[in-house]
Amino acid sequence: MLPRLEIVRRLRPIQLVSRARVTTDEGGLHALPALAPYVAATTTLASPTTPTVLALDLPGVRLGLSYDGASLVLSVSVDGTTSEHRSRRMGRTEAPTELGLTLTGTHLTAWSREEGAWVARARRDLRDDVDVAMLHDEAALSDLRVELPAGPSVAGGFGQLGLRDLRLVSHADGTPLRDEGDLWLSATSAGPGFFDSGHTSLWRLSPDTLELRHTGDVFFRRPDRPGVYGDHATHVVRDGDRWLVATSTWGDFEQPTRASRSEPSTLRVTLASVDASVDLLHGEHVLDTTELPLPTDGFTSVAVWDPHLVRDGDRWLVGYVSASRFFRFHPALAAGASLDELTLVAAAPDRRATEGTTLLRVDGELLVLASDGRDGRRDERARFPVFGTDLVERGALDAPYPTNIPWPTLARVDDQWVMVSFNGVRSGGRLLGYGTHGDVVIMRESD
Repeated sequence: MLPRLEIVRRLRPIQLVSRARVTTDEGGLHALPALAPYVAATTTLASPTTPTVLALDLPGVRLGLSYDGASLVLSVSVDGTTSEHRSRRMGRTEAPTELGLTLTGTHLTAWSREEGAWVARARRDLRDDVDVAMLHDEAALSDLRVELPAGPSVAGGFGQLGLRDLRLVSHADGTPLRDEGDLWLSATSAGPGFFDSGHTSLWRLSPDTLELRHTGDVFFRRPDRPGVYGDHATHVVRDGDRWLVATSTWGDFEQPTRASRSEPSTLRVTLASVDASVDLLHGEHVLDTTELPLPTDGFTSVAVWDPHLVRDGDRWLVGYVSASRFFRFHPALAAGASLDELTLVAAAPDRRATEGTTLLRVDGELLVLASDGRDGRRDERARFPVFGTDLVERGALDAPYPTNIPWPTLARVDDQWVMVSFNGVRSGGRLLGYGTHGDVVIMRESD
């Protein structure tokens, strides 16, 4: 059905500032208008013990980093009242060459660059400190300013600690969108925290050199609330004279408590439709969305995510994931003449840890691929199952299975299969915990 695949390359593009809007040696306040609350600033130290201050200023709010030559401390000032936040165990630096400050959703993080790697030394979730709505407010973000010290400094959009949830940008029929032979990918750019610190980014991959280049970032407005969010686990589709962008509302998702794991969540899938004249694959964009109602009749569901869209003849098929509780989840498939009229085709609610639902045409037949995480049943762990559109399993990919729950994203390139996936390797130091993964793992058809 599909040949054996083998790993040929791993990539890890880590960058705090992805798009420099301010590059200066002059200290002071600088305008840093932002489309979304995903920004970063870095400065090069004259010496490892040089006292330094960095800050982000929003109306009535100052989010700061201070360095006394040994340890990093975050400060949050609201209408003149200031609180300080430090890590007793992780706040002390080790011969830093640069310092950084990032805002990713509600997460404020202080960084030091040590031996060539960025290490988080303090972090604060701002939900208890500021009006969260203000952090997502477009007018407030347009007035953002950055306070930089004298010396080489850069500020701009936040980049990524890792990449996951990689999907091919595709035509409506599921074939990959190509540009001079290159493939386009959407990804979740991992932030310094749980899922709500990530956002959607766009990348260009050369199948020949296996080089990966960042080209853009996409943020989303919700249909039910004001503000801009870093929603992710996204699929970008070129459908004739429009782009369709389906995403999962992870951008403000809070890690469930034990008591709330079985409660209905606001985590769901939304859809943006954008005129094809917009160069969506380059630069930064904020997209308006509507609900993409995915059916969950016949099984318990507290949330849905991971959309994948393919038009098959005169109907749309949408693969997705549904959770009976957090985190127990399974693949599902819906179809309809339009994306507004989807009905359930099949689901596999007996599975416990299967996501990354992906539609793939092989030898003219549409199949459904997914990823069985290691929390599944004994014979449903650490593998890439292959289903028919009835979600009855037919087998599994003959491919290495990295850590975490890597997605099976495959393309036929020059008569050979290429797979782009990811793993669970974290970055940014011990302070951050889960959410900073992963490496990009590229596989090819073995000889």
